Amino acid sequence: MEQTSQESQLGSSNSVTYESPYPIYGMAFSSSERVALGSFIEDYTNRVDILSFNPETLSLSPHPSLSFDHPYPPTKLMFHPTSPDLLATSGDFLRLWELRDSSSSTHPLSLFNNSKTSDFCAPLTSFDWNHLDPNRIATSSIDTTCTIWDLHRSLVETQLIAHDKEVYDIAWGEARVFASVSADGSVRIFDLRDKEHSTIIYESPHPDTPLLRLAWNKQDLRYMATILMDSNKVVILDIRSPTTPVAHLDRHRASVNAIAWAPHASSHISSAADDTQALIWELPTLASPSGIDPICMYSAPSEINQLQWSPTYPDWIAIAFANKMQLLKV
Repeated sequence: MEQTSQESQLGSSNSVTYESPYPIYGMAFSSSERVALGSFIEDYTNRVDILSFNPETLSLSPHPSLSFDHPYPPTKLMFHPTSPDLLATSGDFLRLWELRDSSSSTHPLSLFNNSKTSDFCAPLTSFDWNHLDPNRIATSSIDTTCTIWDLHRSLVETQLIAHDKEVYDIAWGEARVFASVSADGSVRIFDLRDKEHSTIIYESPHPDTPLLRLAWNKQDLRYMATILMDSNKVVILDIRSPTTPVAHLDRHRASVNAIAWAPHASSHISSAADDTQALIWELPTLASPSGIDPICMYSAPSEINQLQWSPTYPDWIAIAFANKMQLLKV
């Protein structure tokens, strides 16, 4: 990351914008140059578009032959941790897709239904692909469960009633350890080696205020971040000190919608909100009495509903607002 002054602006000279025919929500970077975008249309037929990003020429190139229709809006998109040819999506089911360059087409590989009693699955709110064991994907659902899938065998490895209410997000830490957040207002950590127990490391200060998103710092697993419904704060947690946040990032002026840790630096995190701002923060060892200020910021034309930080090009983050995706060099 380039050195920046306090609250410096991310310049539009180093940005690339893609305009979609549809409102955009889901976004994913692959381990190569591919980017996937999911539409948010209140209808059955939605769309996943595949693009290529070239940071040298500052260009985004759509691949219509690899793009495909998707049932309902995908709640999340994620490429295989090392293969840019495999893409997972969540929505009515967890689905796995293969992008075939040889035939310039995308094919559905697998459909995973976590319901044991029905051909239909409770809607999936999110999922996370295990970077340390790519044979595992964990999904979260409105039916209060978290499900761990064995992809090779297309079987449920474990299904847990994880919370008292809907589970809104899930994230892997270690190969057999994951965490989740819920409408019950708690962050819970689970270990597949001890499935009967979980550890609550944070609860909303106001009972039953939903927690919407969870991001586990892959560069330093001691730290997590979460956001509350209708809150302008990002809550930073240290799992060594349960229940008490180590910091509140509260410089947004409206509800925060998305958070992402830097893939290459343990002390940097980004956030995006309804105030049209995308902020990047550097977490100090100790917060000042007046709180923490962002080190740089970007103003979009409208509310930002999604944000991703590229693991392949860590100098770039992506934001989505309305029907546009914008890549910003940081």
